[in-house]
Amino acid sequence: MRWEDLITVTPGVRSGKPCVAGTRITVQDVLEYLASGMSEAEILSDFPSLTSESIRAVLAFAAARERRLASPAA
Repeated sequence: MRWEDLITVTPGVRSGKPCVAGTRITVQDVLEYLASGMSEAEILSDFPSLTSESIRAVLAFAAARERRLASPAA
């Protein structure tokens, strides 16, 4: 699974925030649900358009962004 295939940025959709492909659910939304204590099963139940793979893609996207931010400038 490549997160690049499942996370999209579309101008005009949710103000250009990264979203799960084919949805208006942002990476930030999913991260906040997880941080608040929702389980993957609860998120999938509340948002049937999401899959376990899309939740993993959200986490991989966030990890990649963190790596870029933490890297010293070249």
